[in-house]
Amino acid sequence: MPAADESPSTPIARTGPHGPSPLTAHDVYLFREGTHAGLGDKLGCQLRADGAHFAVWAPNARAVSVVGEFNAWDAGAHPMQPRWDSSGIWERFVAGVSAGHCYKYRIMPRDGAAFDKADPIALFCEPPPLTASRAWSLDYEWHDGEWMSERRARNALDAPMAIYEVHLGSWRRRDGQLLSYREVAEPLAAYVVEMGFTHVELMPVTEHPFYGSWGYQCTGYLAPSARYGAPQDLMHLVDTLHRHGIGVILDWVPSHFPDDPHGLARFDGTCLYEHEDPRQGYHPEWHSMIFNYGRNEVRSFLLSSAHHWLARYHFDGLRVDAVASMLYLDYARDEGEWVPNRFGGRENLEAIAFLRTLNEGVYRDFPDVQTIAEESTAWPMVSRPTDAGGLGFGLKWNMGWMHDTLAYLREDPVHRKHHHDRLTFSLVYAFNENFVLPLSHDEVVHGKGSLIGKQPGDSWQQFAGLRLLIGTMWAHPGKKLLFMGGEFGQRREWTHDGELEWWVLRFAEHAGLQRWVQDLNRVYRAQRALWEVDFEPAGFEWIVADDRDASVLSFLRKARDGSSVLAVCHFTPVLRTGYRVGVPRPGFWREIANSDAHEYGGSGAGNLGGVQSQPVSVQGLPHSIVLTVPPLSVLLLTCEPG
Repeated sequence: MPAADESPSTPIARTGPHGPSPLTAHDVYLFREGTHAGLGDKLGCQLRADGAHFAVWAPNARAVSVVGEFNAWDAGAHPMQPRWDSSGIWERFVAGVSAGHCYKYRIMPRDGAAFDKADPIALFCEPPPLTASRAWSLDYEWHDGEWMSERRARNALDAPMAIYEVHLGSWRRRDGQLLSYREVAEPLAAYVVEMGFTHVELMPVTEHPFYGSWGYQCTGYLAPSARYGAPQDLMHLVDTLHRHGIGVILDWVPSHFPDDPHGLARFDGTCLYEHEDPRQGYHPEWHSMIFNYGRNEVRSFLLSSAHHWLARYHFDGLRVDAVASMLYLDYARDEGEWVPNRFGGRENLEAIAFLRTLNEGVYRDFPDVQTIAEESTAWPMVSRPTDAGGLGFGLKWNMGWMHDTLAYLREDPVHRKHHHDRLTFSLVYAFNENFVLPLSHDEVVHGKGSLIGKQPGDSWQQFAGLRLLIGTMWAHPGKKLLFMGGEFGQRREWTHDGELEWWVLRFAEHAGLQRWVQDLNRVYRAQRALWEVDFEPAGFEWIVADDRDASVLSFLRKARDGSSVLAVCHFTPVLRTGYRVGVPRPGFWREIANSDAHEYGGSGAGNLGGVQSQPVSVQGLPHSIVLTVPPLSVLLLTCEPG
């Protein structure tokens, strides 16, 4: 009798005497339905003790062969056979294939000459500029059981989250050379622990042919970049960070892919992964190809990529790049350069459906991780559940806060009173989404300069301004993300071709800024009021929002147990004495952080550890304190009743 997934009247793919295909009828059904999230275990090169089973989706090819080191790249040696089920999947078992063997698929299109393609489901690749896929297994003995058992609480929306964004190739180098995943693991973990960050976000480490794309032009959607080592080496990096109590987020790019000849573009001689119409399938801003989210098999491919990194590599979250470009059909296009949806609108209905399916599947199968949208528009309910009409992300980058705050700080302090609304506007919508406040790599490239360079004034004012920016950010509702180098005030714009300017830490002002970030993270993690109620109005209360003449903001951050932190943020280089601020309760208000302290490079002005409240009502509150507010500073205070 035929097997359950065979038709008695249709030829089947012959895999030889070495056993059946890993693909079942149910796998094919889910693949064609657009819901299969485990293709990494079904398609591609599946190693066995006696060889490997190869399977590739190429429905419009006339013929497909697997070629590689094991057959001298001879297309006639191992022709593949189409499955009987019209799935467009070609299969072949090849004896003698072992881990490390390089291979590609030789595609014979319906028209034209044959060409070679890398495996879309490859688990490992040759290091660029080489382009072959490599047979590999993902066996690894993990040692992060304690982290995995605790990470639901560590990644929760009511947990502290201070993210250190890292580009692996330029964080540190040795004699100008890239460090491997293993070489960077311990130094990175130790540094992140020392600095007090809770998570690391890795800019894309999925395989990419052009190093200068920073990983955002990806060809290997299930393969870590071989520039830094093997898959197990990346697992070791994640494992090491977990064992040090650090979460790891992967920057993931399902929005577009490059048109390199060995990659996904025109994979079987036709536009298989992308749209045929360039108004839908070509990205004019990034000169790349756009996924066809309306094609079920493409959705399965992308879902499998996402689940692969979470399941096999233990990543704690996915930061989904360029979501805005996915949502809008007219993104970066002029009139007449885009195709409206079936209702005549500019919303990409297929991409919306894909993102909802993605988030539903991730939170179903990995309920202790987070998905984070880099979404730069006012699209509603990005971080709200799909059953309520949202996109289903756990968090969303707050690009508006970033743009408004940096624009405000570029103003000369004497003019800032005329732009005060830029500081306060973010609180109008702060609780519409679950926001991450990002000061990311995007703000320190392409001629934008460094974070320290964005501050006006002399060197002292620049460092004070950067301490003020970071301190205000840490006090503001929302999780935090800071790109590497910002924590010590790197002077030059970031470049991927060299390591950070670690040498500047020999100068007191740079070391002082780094110490400020370190201490700020310590205070942040210790004070529940600064993170427990980030996404509800109950966690925030204005004290003074409208003192534009002094350019001062003061507000309370509040925890569920009633504890609070008072933040006073001052944006001019003037020392203000006798500044009265209302407080909700009597007692000694202890100064727990002062960005102007001498040890951070400041002038040393402050309140000698704190001030006692007075029964003087101001700003609608029954008590008040009188502060010395240092120039360009942030003060954080907590109340000790008595």
